[in-house]
Amino acid sequence: MTLYAESSAVLSWLLSQPLGNEVWRALQGAESVFASELTLIETDRTLHRLTATGHLAFPDATEARARLESVASVWFVHRITPRVTERSRAAFPVEPIRSLDAIQLATALVLRDIQPDVRILSLDRRVRENALALGFEVVPAGL
Repeated sequence: MTLYAESSAVLSWLLSQPLGNEVWRALQGAESVFASELTLIETDRTLHRLTATGHLAFPDATEARARLESVASVWFVHRITPRVTERSRAAFPVEPIRSLDAIQLATALVLRDIQPDVRILSLDRRVRENALALGFEVVPAGL
C-alpha cells in the first residue's frame, strides 16, 4: 500500500491522540509513504505553537519532532511545485476548502499520476470528503 500522509494524521500520531495508534499502524504497514513538504511544515508549526502556548511541554515537543524526523527520513517528500500551485488554485469537488488543504490535495493528485494506487491518510473531514470525491481511497476507513 502506498500512502500520502497529510498533517492531521501525522499530528494525531505524534501527539498520541485517539486515532494516533491507527495512523501509526497505517504508516508502518505502508510499502511507501509520500508527503508534501507542507505536511512537515504544518506539523512543526503546530508543535511550536503548542509549546509556545503552554499546551505541550518543550521536552515532549522535542521528542515528537525527533520521532517525526526519524520516520520521515524514509518518506518521499514532494515539493510544492508550480503544478501543485496551479491545481491548488482550481476548484475542488467539495467547497469551500482551505488553502493549505487544497495544497495537500493538489499534491496527492500530482502524485497519483506516478503512483496510481496512492491512498490518502488524513483525519481532516474536508480533506477526506474531497479525496473521496476525487476517487482516492481514504485511510483510516469509516470515519
